[in-house]
Amino acid sequence: MVVYLAFPVAVILGFLAGLGVGGGSLLMLWLTAVAGVTYADARFINLMFFLPSALMATIFHCKHGNLPFRKILPAILCGCAAAAIFSFMGRQFNTDIIKRIFGGLLILTGLRELFYRPRKAK
Repeated sequence: MVVYLAFPVAVILGFLAGLGVGGGSLLMLWLTAVAGVTYADARFINLMFFLPSALMATIFHCKHGNLPFRKILPAILCGCAAAAIFSFMGRQFNTDIIKRIFGGLLILTGLRELFYRPRKAK
């Protein structure tokens, strides 16, 4: 049954990823909790899912002038450096620790989204 749901779930998560909602986090939950994929395989699948989704979102946002590269370039460079460093470090850690950290981050992010109130302009 999970195989028949894979395509619709991928379409929905791709759409959410394009909107910036966090389709990758939802994909990790789907793969590990519903599909029974190991955590290591889910990380790889998540990366392979993210790359084309991010590319398409970037193309569409560039066409509409929504990406101020001068402002986001530091974030891009720091994100790439952090990804490289933590990809290497991730091989050194026990996957149970990584799962717990990731789960904690998801809970904190969810709580922040639930209780976030925009600040009033001064």
